[in-house]
Amino acid sequence: MIEFKRVNKYYGANHVVRDITMTVSRGEVVVVCGPSGSGKSTLIKCVNALESYQEGHILVDGIDVGSKARSATHLRRRVGMVFQNFELYPHLSVIDNICLAQRVVLKRQAEEARERARRLLDRVGLKDKEAAYPMNLSGGQQQRIAIARSLAMNPDVMLFDEVTAALDPETVKGVLVTIRELAEDGMTCMIVTHEMGFAREVADQVYFTDGGALVEHAPPKEFFAYPKDARTKRFLDQIL
Repeated sequence: MIEFKRVNKYYGANHVVRDITMTVSRGEVVVVCGPSGSGKSTLIKCVNALESYQEGHILVDGIDVGSKARSATHLRRRVGMVFQNFELYPHLSVIDNICLAQRVVLKRQAEEARERARRLLDRVGLKDKEAAYPMNLSGGQQQRIAIARSLAMNPDVMLFDEVTAALDPETVKGVLVTIRELAEDGMTCMIVTHEMGFAREVADQVYFTDGGALVEHAPPKEFFAYPKDARTKRFLDQIL
């Protein structure tokens, strides 16, 4: 579903993604973890062309992300992304936040878009919030609205970039439950997170990056119980 083939990304002389080769199969949930500045967020932003890369290839269901011929709009219809800071439009109600891209990009009629939005609000446990505005919602509620907005586009892949990092501990649980349910439903997911308990529970594979490079990966049971690289061991000792 997603293939990384010797991907390299630079900011000037700073080599932030180093020769990454990995595959995410359809329906697989992959967690990418590592210390701050290890390139993990940059890596997943390359998947939907929010970041460019200078070398290698990323393919999403056969679409060459780096190709000049590919359509960014078409790619982002296939690849949903949820950010750390929600990125909701503050002047729009919850339901209008979820409907906007459906109407502009997918050309859905207003009632069809609103019906889809309402179904997704019910799915994320916020069906009573459609008329609310982001400023009146908790951080956890805003993040679940952001997830619903991405799902409204019927993506094949969902990317989650540190979606609990800006939340207080009391609101993290609802967001993680929503992501867990998506994983259980067979959505292909790449998740950058420091929530190691969550990674242990939902991931099919855990990848550890350091200094922009992929250090090791394994299924969660093996990754957490028997890390092989010293850098992975240090990271897990510090964070668990």
